[in-house]
Amino acid sequence: MTTTTTFRRLLVANRGEVAVRIARACDQLGIVPVLAVSAADRGAAYTHGRETVCLGGPRSPQSYLNMPAIVQAARQTECTALHPGWGFLSENPVFAALCEAHGVTFIGPPAQAMHLMGKKTPAKTAMRAAGLALIPGSDGILRDVAHAQQVADETGYPVLLKAESGGGGRGMRIARSASEVAGAYADAQAEATTAFGDGRLFLERLVEGGRHIEIQVIADRYGHVAHLGERDCTVQRNHQKLIEESPSPVLPDSERTRTLAAAVAAARSIGYVGAGTMEFLLDPDGVLRFMEMNTRLQVEHCVSEVRSGRDLVIEQIRVAAGHPLSFQQSDVTLKGHAIECRINAEDPFENFRPAPGKISRWSCPPSADLRVDTHVTDGYEVPPHYDSLIAKVIASGPTRDAACDRMIAALEALVCDGVATTVPVHLAILRSAAFREHRYDTRTIPGWPPAT
Repeated sequence: MTTTTTFRRLLVANRGEVAVRIARACDQLGIVPVLAVSAADRGAAYTHGRETVCLGGPRSPQSYLNMPAIVQAARQTECTALHPGWGFLSENPVFAALCEAHGVTFIGPPAQAMHLMGKKTPAKTAMRAAGLALIPGSDGILRDVAHAQQVADETGYPVLLKAESGGGGRGMRIARSASEVAGAYADAQAEATTAFGDGRLFLERLVEGGRHIEIQVIADRYGHVAHLGERDCTVQRNHQKLIEESPSPVLPDSERTRTLAAAVAAARSIGYVGAGTMEFLLDPDGVLRFMEMNTRLQVEHCVSEVRSGRDLVIEQIRVAAGHPLSFQQSDVTLKGHAIECRINAEDPFENFRPAPGKISRWSCPPSADLRVDTHVTDGYEVPPHYDSLIAKVIASGPTRDAACDRMIAALEALVCDGVATTVPVHLAILRSAAFREHRYDTRTIPGWPPAT
């Protein structure tokens, strides 16, 4: 008989819509969620009626990135589990190990799996061994600029120098010819050292005109692994995703079937436990090439939930408590099409300048084919200290066009008075012929900026 654990109280070590999302899953499981908040979020409307504990000052290093304070908060509130959400410390193996050392179950993969996949080179080695195609480039860390020059010449230009510990587009530089390698190496190394405390680099051929595809997997500690299909996250700005959808409208069925199966096998081969996302680049030849694995839920996990009818946060918590997955791959049926728009408090007409401030009126009319994940209500004050995401709107339908049309109707009805948002960008994209006809890649935002 399998021994499992029951969590009575769980610390939610995140904020905003993430905290609301995790608390909702706890409610469904009969677990008391305790919200860890910063001084800036203390008293925010989304915390009303919830037990909270203040971590520290308004800046992230004082609160949501303060590992000792978070673990102490869990201990003092008698929480035996902690969910990091996505962002902040969700992919930090040191934090995961610290939680476990103090008797707090970290809702996520084991620290060793997180460490393996958090570094790009060992992750690529593991994925190659599991049968996934990779982007051509260096076999490991570059020793120095001379080594980078040699690998670049062998790989063929253009090339991309990338931080070993990178993320969010930082620590990346393009070299289009041999004469640009030295400068790109120095710039990428300097930015990586500043951003991640790790100046090590590797090199890949720059695949231009590609599409960004990711696969959602979930695994338990008993070797059961399942996928919930793929997502297309090609519409981006500065490596930050704007729109995500599932399924990908351009992925060949043969490549979809092959890579979904390989992704499941790869997760099983490294002993992965919990939710994770494998990211790929679909090259112009229709081949999916592995880039990296995010050892957490992604912001866009909602589109996979909508298509599959599975709650990934609930599944994460159950798996961490020692339960097997509540479903097998044969139980997963992916229906219709789902699309998500990330609504940020930014002014797209001012180069996406952050727009903190008070939201005097907020409304997004509900419908049967619409899901809105948000922490915003009338009077909410958008703080200047954190990511500007204020809501995720997810629309679904039997076809891609139907989902797009429902999303347009939802965004047209959305009211957010007091701060600028990215809604005009999403509407321009969704209405554009380029988006509807799949004529775009990671280099372009279809329909934006609007024609003058």
